[in-house]
Amino acid sequence: MTLRHPLLLLPVLCTLAVFTGCSTVPAPQAPLETTKFTVENTDRFMALDPAAEAAVSCTGLQERTLGDGRIEVVANLKNSDAKAVKIRVQCVFLDDQGAPVGAEAAWQPLEISGASTEVMRFTAPSLAARRYVIRVRTAH
Repeated sequence: MTLRHPLLLLPVLCTLAVFTGCSTVPAPQAPLETTKFTVENTDRFMALDPAAEAAVSCTGLQERTLGDGRIEVVANLKNSDAKAVKIRVQCVFLDDQGAPVGAEAAWQPLEISGASTEVMRFTAPSLAARRYVIRVRTAH
C-alpha cells in the first residue's frame, strides 16, 4: 500500500509541471528597428544639412524595373523626432558613368509627422538611368 500512494501522486505532479510551464508569460521585448526593404540600398540616401541628418533617416529603398524599362524607386523616410519636420526631397538618376540623366529633378516638399514614416516614389526619366541618389534637405 505504500507503493500505491506515491504512484497516484506522480501523475498529479506531472500535470502541474506541464501546466506551470505553459502558463509562464515570456518577458516583453523592446521593438526592433526593422527595415521593410533592403538595407544595402540605404547608402544611396544623402542628408544635405545637419538638421535633415538629425531628423530624417531612410529606413529602406526598393527599386524595380517598369514595363517600359525605366527604374522606379520607393523610399521610406522616417522622422525620428517627436515633432513634425518639413523637408524637401530629390531623386537624382544617374547613368553607368555616374552622370545625371535628364534635366535636374525638382525638389519635392514633404512633411513627416512626429515619429512616423512617409513613402516617396520616383520614376527615372529615361532608360539611360542605372543608379540613383535620394537627397533630402530641410525646407526653408
